[in-house]
Amino acid sequence: MQSNVKAVELRDLWRRYKTDGDQRARERLVVAYSPLVKYVAGRMGAGLPAHIDEADLISYGLGGLIAAIERFDTSRDVRFETYAITRIKGAILDELRALDWVPRSVRARARQIERAHVKLEAKLQRAPTEEELAAELELSIEDFRDALLEIANTSISALDELWSSSDSSGDSISLLDTLRDPGAVDPERIVDQNELRDRVAEAVDRLPEREKLVIALYYYENLTLREIGEVLRVSESRVSQLHTKAVLGLRGSFSQFR
Repeated sequence: MQSNVKAVELRDLWRRYKTDGDQRARERLVVAYSPLVKYVAGRMGAGLPAHIDEADLISYGLGGLIAAIERFDTSRDVRFETYAITRIKGAILDELRALDWVPRSVRARARQIERAHVKLEAKLQRAPTEEELAAELELSIEDFRDALLEIANTSISALDELWSSSDSSGDSISLLDTLRDPGAVDPERIVDQNELRDRVAEAVDRLPEREKLVIALYYYENLTLREIGEVLRVSESRVSQLHTKAVLGLRGSFSQFR
């Protein structure tokens, strides 16, 4: 009953803001949906260096939430929470990229791993193992895994970005999270998006079983790296390595189609 009352209150706030331009209603919407910012900041902050303060991430994300409230079209069949999370993530990523704190050497190593993954996948017709990637890069398996951890600790990329595109305002919108307005169908765009989703699904399906499970648990079940480690009975750092290898491989494979 309480959730129904809250839903009614939110609908009234949306009506007052969008129809009447009530700024008080806008402020109350920001407060009502602010837990989304903390949720996104917490998940993104888990994989960032210790000097990146979660309070800063929340501040960056709040701007994304406000933009989402201002631009959200209540007439479309899209949940606001889904729409807002994408905007919040985008706002945080934009600010982190502007800081440019990732060392060039780490960026270069990530690109090397992506290219090696693409090369070996084409040659082997399957996702390469860590040992095969390490050999291709002329690294020991220990050095390769250390590189994965270093990339993981400085990475701000999310799997969502693999299938994101920009809308007319220049903001990043996830193709998986956004539904089209049934009253404004663009068949060509729908075909393109379906092809994109199919390619990503195929790329994920080619991953080794353990990496596929990490991706599923992290992005679809919303488990933390520590919780995934408990499921797989490995350390959190090992999960971080598996996650980073999977995402770099997907980015490498997906770059061929962009």
